[in-house]
Amino acid sequence: MGRPRKHRESAAAALLDAAERIVEDGGIDALTVRRVAEAVGTTTRAVYTGYGSKDALVVALGTRAFELLRTRLEALPATADPVADLVTAGVVVFRRFAVEHPALFAIGIERRLPEPTLAAGFREPALEALGGLRALVQRVDAAGLLGGRSVWDAVRAFHALCEGLAAMELRSLFPTGDEERIWTDALGALVRGFAAPSG
Repeated sequence: MGRPRKHRESAAAALLDAAERIVEDGGIDALTVRRVAEAVGTTTRAVYTGYGSKDALVVALGTRAFELLRTRLEALPATADPVADLVTAGVVVFRRFAVEHPALFAIGIERRLPEPTLAAGFREPALEALGGLRALVQRVDAAGLLGGRSVWDAVRAFHALCEGLAAMELRSLFPTGDEERIWTDALGALVRGFAAPSG
């Protein structure tokens, strides 16, 4: 029983890997069931059996995006400095995710989807990943360093800056070799600035 299930999971992962590469190389419009099948050396029937449709592949990619973010956030070691930990989450988790998986960033974060309603299919994984970020911001709040802002306001500001930095880096708008420093400086300034009274 274990081996067939493992084989199915391995085949499904290979199809999803191929779908991610296709989107990375040609954008979401380049993704078709036939291209995924050809990339893996299988039939379109195998793709339909594993996922059901192109839309289901897109949802699976969105799910993969947020599962990666969640697991990487959970793997970050906590230190005695919640501000530094939050900045590290942006630089080490969010930046690396965007750089290593630009297709997943486009689908999950930027929501470049063939149909906007597909985002509902990965809403739960997105909320779980956002919960990991919220937990880090709550530690900053517990240290009295949000300046009266709500945790959710700080989460939104942090997420927005990460998304903007990632979009700029993916368009090669930062000097080569300075990317990590720019992220660290920008996120550090934002998070330290949270301590100033809001309003």
